[in-house]
Amino acid sequence: MNRTDVTFDSAGILLAGHLYLPSPAVPDAAAGSLPAIVVGHPGTGVKEQTAGTYAARLAEQGFATLAFDAAYQGESGGTPRGLEDPAHRVEDLKAAVSFLAARPEVDAGRIGMLGICASGGYGIAATAGDHRVRALATVSGVDVGRQFREGADGAQPPAVVQGMLDAAAAARTAEARGEGTGRFPVFPETADEAWAAGGRHGFEGFEYYRTERGAHPRSAKEFTWSSVDRIATSDQFRFVGMIAPRPLLLVQGTEAVTKHMGTLAFADAREPKELHWVEGASHVDLYDKPEFVGPVVEKLTAFFADGLARA
Repeated sequence: MNRTDVTFDSAGILLAGHLYLPSPAVPDAAAGSLPAIVVGHPGTGVKEQTAGTYAARLAEQGFATLAFDAAYQGESGGTPRGLEDPAHRVEDLKAAVSFLAARPEVDAGRIGMLGICASGGYGIAATAGDHRVRALATVSGVDVGRQFREGADGAQPPAVVQGMLDAAAAARTAEARGEGTGRFPVFPETADEAWAAGGRHGFEGFEYYRTERGAHPRSAKEFTWSSVDRIATSDQFRFVGMIAPRPLLLVQGTEAVTKHMGTLAFADAREPKELHWVEGASHVDLYDKPEFVGPVVEKLTAFFADGLARA
């Protein structure tokens, strides 16, 4: 498996990515007809974290894979820094498909997509409207708009998002007055604060992103307040039914606080579809823990091998 630094355009913003190619010893690697997979990272993540883990593992199985940083984040371009724009995140995924489709190693008719966490929802939206994507899989996939409105567990009081929208509105006005771009921290400062604010799910996010387990200096520590109204009024799962007749695989941990979102997406999806449960795994466990990632990669390999098979 070989990794190359690459860049490509997404609606005028230059994105930074890692292109993974299987060894030339793998069948088709030198034939210019590789099946390929776009791998989208979780919210706040960067290509060096879980997206890169899955991209590398899938390249070892014979796929060309691309992990990249979203616009306004990581090594990619775009200002203001720390903007999370669902519409542009979807455009980023489509731009990644375009990049792979133009690569000489790739069969443009055999491109799939893997979305992890927030990119699971963005991947649903991108695939629904882009028929170049022949198969979609998600791992711990969420609709980030629903998560902002209802909380990760679906039990958040409506006043929470209303308060955030008040703050976002005030920040937009302050920016118009020349007072700068307002931002808010994505994670609390301590593990105890993470537990208090978000329970197990909040703590696990903190543990992955803010400790040696998964921390990376370029992962997003703050979002702009102007992200909030963009996210809160988005609906990534809305058109999941349009993916059919292309295959859809949703991978969820049985202990994930967010698992209800995968169940909702599955209910609205049309065949062929599969909801695959990973026993004992939480949402974040599927990011990097070997005992879970290994079997999930096996499942993804079989899914994409079938979904991206030559006609």
